[in-house]
Amino acid sequence: MTPFPALWMRNETLADETGAPIEHRAPLIPEHAGALINMGVGVTVEESSHRVFPSEHYRAVGCTIVEAGSWTQAPAGTVIIGLKALPVMPPMLTHQHVFFGHAFKGQIGAQDLLDRFRRGGGELFDLEELTDAAGKRLTTFGFWAGYVGAALAVLQARGHITKFRRPMTKEALDALLRMKPGEDAPDPHADRALVIGARGRSGQGAQAALLTAGIAVTAWNRPETAGIADRRAEVLEHSILVNAIATRGSVPPFVLASEVDNPTRRLRTIADVTCDMNGELNALRDINTTTTSWATPVRHLQNLDVIAIDNLPSALPVEASHSFSTALSAHLPLWGRTDVSSPWHRALQVYRQFVPTRSFGQMRTAGISTLLPDVPQIGFAS
Repeated sequence: MTPFPALWMRNETLADETGAPIEHRAPLIPEHAGALINMGVGVTVEESSHRVFPSEHYRAVGCTIVEAGSWTQAPAGTVIIGLKALPVMPPMLTHQHVFFGHAFKGQIGAQDLLDRFRRGGGELFDLEELTDAAGKRLTTFGFWAGYVGAALAVLQARGHITKFRRPMTKEALDALLRMKPGEDAPDPHADRALVIGARGRSGQGAQAALLTAGIAVTAWNRPETAGIADRRAEVLEHSILVNAIATRGSVPPFVLASEVDNPTRRLRTIADVTCDMNGELNALRDINTTTTSWATPVRHLQNLDVIAIDNLPSALPVEASHSFSTALSAHLPLWGRTDVSSPWHRALQVYRQFVPTRSFGQMRTAGISTLLPDVPQIGFAS
């Protein structure tokens, strides 16, 4: 790796089932893009009709503004930065890319993505793997994912979720959280929530939202979760469940399908902040195996509502982008370092262990845990 001569922030193309754009965040806010330019880094920003920060704000700090989607024509050596998945074309990826690739745990679409890099000779610096020496992630939206996920659970329980409009400010969301239950609230007496993975950043965000709403919180961490197979009755005693764990190994399901029919169950609303639908990694696999969407945020089971949106922080794009960009811009100056102290070097080594030396089938068999520093099987979403 050598220091990058230019950085290119692409337009996000993630859309819902109606085709409407649903990603309003930015990995770099204008303030931090300007600071990089002052350090001598060239920053190009693609036009975007839905990014919360207007292109003119980037132009004002010295960024070059270009047409959306033109990253495919970026000069060789340019680092392409984004947040969510790349468009399905082109079939070959020739640049170095920084984004949440979700490529190393056998997720849906991972094989196709890695094959595109393999064919084009590019490289993926997956933001999921940008970690410190102990394996803790350095750039996350975890707090705001937990905050929005728990907030949506409260709004659904109190009958106010239809008042939620995206994107919005934290102040506007907090005003909704403080509203009393509506007359037709699905669960007007929701007064107790269980946050699993409470010590992690997502868990902390969830607790903050529940506190704003005036709902009592039971916080479970690793000791409580380790024995969850014997404590499912306690899970059902809470009106709201927020799943905020992070895991690289199999976990027992937190709620069983048979428990949905339990007439004594108080549990009425689940917010799956983790949104890991990958088989044994899915702590709610017995009742939910697909995400929900902003167009249809709630899946209704038998007297049980599930919310599982996989880009929750986009609902608070200003706050979420600011905290993420603060962390990311602090680490970008380390890009050219190739020693083990560089998080970019560590992220690249993870990629190179899969491409081209390992096939996707071998990856699924070996599992990412054999390639990364030792981490607990059950952790906290960050």
